[in-house]
Amino acid sequence: MRVAFFGTPAPAVPALEALVADPRVAVPLVVTNPDRPRGRGYELAPPPVKTAALDAGLAVAQPVKASQVSEQLDSLALDACAVVAYGQILPSSLLAIPSHGFVNLHFSLLPAWRGAAPVPATILHGDRETGVTCFVLDAGMDTGPVLATRTTRIGLDETAGELTGRLAALGAPLLVEAVVGLIGGSLLSRPQDHARATYAAKISSDDARIDWDVEAERVHRVVRAYNPVPGAHTSFRGARLKVHRAQVVPGTGPPGTVIAIDDRTGAPLVSCAAGAVRLDEVQPAGKRVMTGAAFTNGYRPVGERMT
Repeated sequence: MRVAFFGTPAPAVPALEALVADPRVAVPLVVTNPDRPRGRGYELAPPPVKTAALDAGLAVAQPVKASQVSEQLDSLALDACAVVAYGQILPSSLLAIPSHGFVNLHFSLLPAWRGAAPVPATILHGDRETGVTCFVLDAGMDTGPVLATRTTRIGLDETAGELTGRLAALGAPLLVEAVVGLIGGSLLSRPQDHARATYAAKISSDDARIDWDVEAERVHRVVRAYNPVPGAHTSFRGARLKVHRAQVVPGTGPPGTVIAIDDRTGAPLVSCAAGAVRLDEVQPAGKRVMTGAAFTNGYRPVGERMT
């Protein structure tokens, strides 16, 4: 079975590796996004999928627009294409090239959380369960018929980064079986219930700003949902303070106020509209990530307000 792979970030790498490792599948081409500037020096760096593909000896294409690989795909006599977090909308003309279409691995239980950021959305919403879905791409936004799903519980303190890593590992073998089953005819697709669809829009930095005028549980979810990117943040002494990890604790006071220091950990306790949160890991502007205790020792913040 001849299957091209489309993907870009690190969470797509396990699926590529699973396809390459399966003796039933040949991967004649990997399509990923162009190299991007990174780091303080803004040097060009390859996407993780490109690095993994080259390490496996695979051919790689990096079109600015996905449609630019149409002729190349057409020449490969593909049975299907597999897609994981490619990062571009694929035109209908491209979807029609493989004989069995494109199979996408999505990090939610569709039709829940269609769109660009399903993992943060499921954490923000307070879902206790999520999973991965393999479906056949069509012209809509994650609207195609479903081939297979797998579910998993969400940890009470699990961050979006941690959950994404688990879903990538959970989905990799499922994508292989979905692609093989579709091509071989052993797996039938089923339509989604569009009336139950929810949507996860692309995230901006403003979305990750902490609102202290909500309950502590909501603040905790915001911190988890935006770890590692873009990072939940607030203002302290006129500068941005990122909050990477927090925990819900009892406490009362004006929202955003550092009301006390935790006796056990030394981390600051910040009051919310209901309850409080303990700031276990933070990052002041221009500094490295530090523990809540280190922040307390360096800033002595009791009585001050975060906004």
